Amino acid sequence: MKVAAEGPDEPIRARFATPEAIDLWQSLGRLQSSRTDPTIQLDSDGVWLARQTQTGPATIRLFHEAGAIVAEAWGTGAETAIAAVPGLAGLEDDPHLLIPRHPLVHELQRRFPGLRLPRTGQLVPALVRAIVAQKVTAIEANRSYRALIQRLGPPAPGPRTLRLPPTAQSLAALPYFEFHPLGIERRRAEVLRQIGRLGPRIETYTALAPEVARERLGEIPGIGPWTAAEATRAAFGDPDAVTTGDAHLPDLVSWALAGEPRASDERMLELLEPYRGQRARVVCLLLAAGIKIPRRGPRFSPRWIDRI
Repeated sequence: MKVAAEGPDEPIRARFATPEAIDLWQSLGRLQSSRTDPTIQLDSDGVWLARQTQTGPATIRLFHEAGAIVAEAWGTGAETAIAAVPGLAGLEDDPHLLIPRHPLVHELQRRFPGLRLPRTGQLVPALVRAIVAQKVTAIEANRSYRALIQRLGPPAPGPRTLRLPPTAQSLAALPYFEFHPLGIERRRAEVLRQIGRLGPRIETYTALAPEVARERLGEIPGIGPWTAAEATRAAFGDPDAVTTGDAHLPDLVSWALAGEPRASDERMLELLEPYRGQRARVVCLLLAAGIKIPRRGPRFSPRWIDRI
């Protein structure tokens, strides 16, 4: 039930019944690039997210109250943002579709009953985050993503200090050399600019099946299977969007499910095949468990692009 705002500075408020407990912090934490992500904050008073919508900018706060999820939204896009809450909060995700075929998967289902796969309904912001993270360390990716948001993301409405994701237009308008001080070299900069130019078309892909959307995204130069899977998992809440080409994920899956410390993408997909349709959910459970993989040598050192 939606309640109209009482004044110009008051939020629109809506309440959503939850038949089962949903862990908002654990579920929506997958949308956060790092703890210092300017677009989302996970605090004791709820999860705060800044969103660009078709009707304007918005800030959403999600929190639990008396067996329900309550959403508050500020900004000209507040109504549109509230309409997206059932998907965003994981209310439309069904974790029971995963049939455990391994003792660990069964145990993790028991340990994390509130874990859901959020659906943002927005491909461009998910692509931006994934493109910035292409072929760099997590430290580099997080640093560059923050810098990009600070450069192109305007302040979000509402009482919390957040910044909005950049619009497609702002990405397309920024010259490639302006990305360099943000720690983003020309190759990724040009992909981001291309995403900006194609933004309206890309967002229409959310009306397609996730696998079809991944195929369409793969036709864009600079977007490979890794980037497409990362983006569609967030935008669609796709429980089967397996990320290939990741430096660590195959090792995690093989260590957890087969006791093998090293693996290729092919071996990872082989181990996940019994869970087809829910493979990304299995991976999310493994990541939530914080399973440690035996180290195999020195880690990659960050390259500070903006210092070159």
